[in-house]
Amino acid sequence: MSEENKQPLEEETPETEAAPQPEEPVEKAPKGKKKKEKTFTFTKEQVEQMEAAAKQLETTKDQFARLAAEYDNYRKRTAKEKETLYQDAKADTIKEFLAVYDNLERAAAAPGGEDDPHKKGLEMIFTQYKELLKKLGVAEIEAQGQPFDPERHEAVMHIDDENFGENQVAQVFQAGFILGDKVIRHAVVQVAN
Repeated sequence: MSEENKQPLEEETPETEAAPQPEEPVEKAPKGKKKKEKTFTFTKEQVEQMEAAAKQLETTKDQFARLAAEYDNYRKRTAKEKETLYQDAKADTIKEFLAVYDNLERAAAAPGGEDDPHKKGLEMIFTQYKELLKKLGVAEIEAQGQPFDPERHEAVMHIDDENFGENQVAQVFQAGFILGDKVIRHAVVQVAN
């Protein structure tokens, strides 16, 4: 090394004077002796290497933080997609069973045979079916007497009747159902006025 490289850092330039110097533990001197502190001097080349290493560390930290954030976003997005797929599959499956609901409803509403054990059994099955749908999170759309909502109702008839208000559902032909916020089947209705 040349003589210039061996000189203490403080004497080289004012820029490098602010460079941090590592602290070493101070050795305890036995009683009666003075404490001796270790001091270090750095060359300009060593300071530049430390500054480059510090910049590289900051870049690596930034890359790691970005990668961690991207992974967290990916994890949240895939969890949401998985839940959406599950809800869609559940809704599609339930939609296929709604025809059974309609048939049970018609059979339970049929007149006659109030004391017939077959009709009572059918009504019990229909009640059990409704409870099962409720447990799955499926709710019937309230339609009778409600204002017409094209998001939930499908109008197939229109009547003029002073007993009903403007755009009010007068009759429900087929019940509609929702699962959470998603409409599984629109209620088929008759709208008044």
